[in-house]
Amino acid sequence: MAINEEAVQGLVKALGQGVDQVALLVEDLESSVELWTGLGISEWRIYTYSQNNIATPTYRGKPGEFEFRLALGGSSPQVELIQPLRGPSIYHDWIAEHGYGLHHLGFFVPSIEKSIEEFENAGLDVIQSGRGYGMDLDGGFAYVELPGSPLVLEAIEVPKRRRPSESL
Repeated sequence: MAINEEAVQGLVKALGQGVDQVALLVEDLESSVELWTGLGISEWRIYTYSQNNIATPTYRGKPGEFEFRLALGGSSPQVELIQPLRGPSIYHDWIAEHGYGLHHLGFFVPSIEKSIEEFENAGLDVIQSGRGYGMDLDGGFAYVELPGSPLVLEAIEVPKRRRPSESL
């Protein structure tokens, strides 16, 4: 499918209500949380994601078998630290090409299904996604790459109830 530039601009404008999350790929979650705590983020929520708690993981159009651990801290925007554990995943792809560090910007959306539809209407392929990670099997995420840009965007439907935070 060809990229629909007008639809991409509409999508960026719709997501442009403000960045809700800045995500970095890290080699070691525990030491990265320590570093960011020293930078002023005092409260963290820790989660591990895999096929065990994501109802429909996908990676580049196929069923996904990735696993990662993340820490969420702060707000406006939230900082997300992601340690990839098992791939293939877009995180492993990114590290192989760019190394660790800034990976994507996240935007909270009311409906992951509607966001995926908007991505598709814009001619953008969802490169990784998952649904049903909340306690009530709600919540979802979907990533796209913007053509001509190294930037990855994530649409995030925040679940009404998250699982309890893990400890480091």
